[in-house]
Amino acid sequence: MAGVLASVDQRTQLVGENRLELLLFHLHSRHFFALNVFKVKEVVKLPHLNKMPNAHPKVCGVTNIRGESIPVIDLRQAICMPPCDRDKDCNLVITEYNRSVQAFLVGKVDQIVNTTWSDIMPTPKSVGRNHYLTALTKIKRDGVEHIVEIIDVEKVLAEIVEYKVEIPQDILDKDIINEFHGRKILHADDSPTARRQVADTLAQLGIEIIPATDGQEALNVLKHWADEGIDVQKELLAVITDAEMPVMDGYRLTYEIRNDSRLKDLYVILNTSLSGSFNHAMVEKVGCNAFLSKFQPDLLVTEVQNRLKDVLQKQI
Repeated sequence: MAGVLASVDQRTQLVGENRLELLLFHLHSRHFFALNVFKVKEVVKLPHLNKMPNAHPKVCGVTNIRGESIPVIDLRQAICMPPCDRDKDCNLVITEYNRSVQAFLVGKVDQIVNTTWSDIMPTPKSVGRNHYLTALTKIKRDGVEHIVEIIDVEKVLAEIVEYKVEIPQDILDKDIINEFHGRKILHADDSPTARRQVADTLAQLGIEIIPATDGQEALNVLKHWADEGIDVQKELLAVITDAEMPVMDGYRLTYEIRNDSRLKDLYVILNTSLSGSFNHAMVEKVGCNAFLSKFQPDLLVTEVQNRLKDVLQKQI
């Protein structure tokens, strides 16, 4: 399975093309679940797991892969299903999110499929807020159409790892702190957990967050304002966007912004749980102003603070 994972060079070719690759797997059921291949380091058969005293109930153990100790999360249990049966079909999907490595215990791993973000559908609002999905898509097998459920790993990890949103006082610039009030930032992210983390952090500065659930929704807002004659660059301090989103990803959103004369000078921050040096190549290719891996409130505030300093400096 590791051999089918895309290389860094192949991955960067997807930038700006609104494409993605999904790793499909089962959780000891007929349903298909998926994770973005960007976040998958490798897939291995279930090795021996050591129990961790006082670990979170959803962390079923720790394993050693090539000298690295990796916590293992039972993904069935993490999304409020009964714990995973450990049998010959079990695999570990080793991932890198938010600058940390963790493994998810899953059942049978199916294959990798190449698709487009335009084929990814948001979860219906009628399912409520307590689900663990960011999106859905469809595949065909033997002439039969199947729904694929894409896991909201942001929510899974937030329930296991404590992410603090308090801003360290020593990073605040007291000379400009009052200048934040009334400033606006457009934030595009398909994960409600991620949107809440950013909003709760920046609200402490008095910044108004305008949320969007995907890149297309964010672009629609920007173009509507521009059509109404609003100077969008003066209206917004910045645009913060996730990389992975249904309908339109963050790379394509940035590409569309840069190719609209009314929007092209907007300050765009890519804020994503994707890790690795290839992200910087992606950022440079599509024209983002900055890259931040989730979730680091101190670095987020520092970036927004530096942006405000640049705006104030230009007004002098």
